[in-house]
Amino acid sequence: MAERLTIGEFSRITHLSIRTLRRYHDQDLLVPAEVDAFTGYRYYSPAQIRPALAIRRLRDLELPIADLRRLLRAEAGGGDASGRAEGQQVLAAHLRRLEDRLGRTQRAVGALRELLDPDAERAVSLEVLPPQDVLAVSLDVPPGSDLTWYDAAMRDLDQAAGRAPVHPPGGRYEHELFTEGHGRATVYLPAEAPPSGDVPAAVRRLQLPERSAVVATHAGPHDDLDLTYAAVGAHAARNDLRSTGLVEEIYRIGPRDTDRPEQWRTLVAWLVEPER
Repeated sequence: MAERLTIGEFSRITHLSIRTLRRYHDQDLLVPAEVDAFTGYRYYSPAQIRPALAIRRLRDLELPIADLRRLLRAEAGGGDASGRAEGQQVLAAHLRRLEDRLGRTQRAVGALRELLDPDAERAVSLEVLPPQDVLAVSLDVPPGSDLTWYDAAMRDLDQAAGRAPVHPPGGRYEHELFTEGHGRATVYLPAEAPPSGDVPAAVRRLQLPERSAVVATHAGPHDDLDLTYAAVGAHAARNDLRSTGLVEEIYRIGPRDTDRPEQWRTLVAWLVEPER
């Protein structure tokens, strides 16, 4: 094989189109071994065949161009330990993103199959939740917020509870938080001991009253939590149970307990007026 390949020859060998090779050059991903200063013709070396095929697959896997450049620079650095470590970090981070996306896709497919199955129903029941003393943080969640408000509330509650044994945390949310994208939320932590002396200002004691609720246990990550909400809400509507305007979530097993989302268990309680 010649030591210098025209772009056409290189294209035939790698099955990368000439247009793609030019784009890789423009993006500084695969720079030809030689570019004729007078004609502008690009020439490649046989040693660039494997990198070209690797770049194609990494782009097929949607590795961002900036990350791909970092990876290629690390690989071109002579293969020293620091270069290999940087390259591995780039690949590991992207593989995690792909795995997360695959997991979301699989869960979406599972949810669709459930929705398309007329016989699929989630277990729902009408229960009375007992009164409970909790430490709580209440706030108005503004429009467009992510979940940082929940994380901040839990940090304050953990600080207040100290090392006291606690039951699973929970939250009480106005329906408007979901329908309008903003509303009142109360995050709580049932603590078996008085709060520590260093209590954040936002934390207060609260007694949750006895309350009637249509409940269902949601298994797994929260991607399809809307299906569980739909099950409890539909049950309340079919049985003419009047909503109090609040829904409660109790995180029996959650991210605080395990980093395996398939093991999470969330009690969803659609609070309703008590039956007379």
